Amino acid sequence: MLKLVKAEPPVSADPGAHQTPLLVRVWDPVVRLFHWSLVVGFAVAWFSANRAEDLHTWVGYAAGGLILLRLIWGVVGTRYARFSSFVKGPTGIARYLLAILKGSEARYIGHNPAGGAMVLALMAGVLGLVVTGWMQFTDAYYGEDWVTNLHSLIAHGLLVLVVVHLGGVALASLRHHENLVRAMITGRKRTAQGDDIA
Repeated sequence: MLKLVKAEPPVSADPGAHQTPLLVRVWDPVVRLFHWSLVVGFAVAWFSANRAEDLHTWVGYAAGGLILLRLIWGVVGTRYARFSSFVKGPTGIARYLLAILKGSEARYIGHNPAGGAMVLALMAGVLGLVVTGWMQFTDAYYGEDWVTNLHSLIAHGLLVLVVVHLGGVALASLRHHENLVRAMITGRKRTAQGDDIA
């Protein structure tokens, strides 16, 4: 009598060859919607400044609403959305930056300490833009040069932060062999392995 035996898949000499990495959901829809809406909003506001005042103003108010939503979601949202999961003190941030210089930084499933600091800096910058933009329409500050100049200074500073942010994303993507832009679109990242910090 013949006995049927289930064939085993061939074993590769390289255990990682042709294996799809396991993925874990990290960025929930609120975080992703906030992120990409803010990206579009900043771009529209930048290019509409001094060209389409009404559009510029409404995009600014929308950005303020997004920041408010993110502040709330940073307290009550999902695990990796909460500030408590990624906001570190100056010492933790400094240690992480030093590890980057040494090429020994850990891979984080959520935001790494530098990324967490950047989230706060970008949010503060957008909030500063919203407040100084709104001030220009009030009786107390209408036509005040210092408010207009401060608004412009914050906008240019925010642009510098965006460039640094993109550089950090590119560096982390290369170092950890992970497409972080795609992760912010799909919400998924490679699951924690070895010394990764979940």
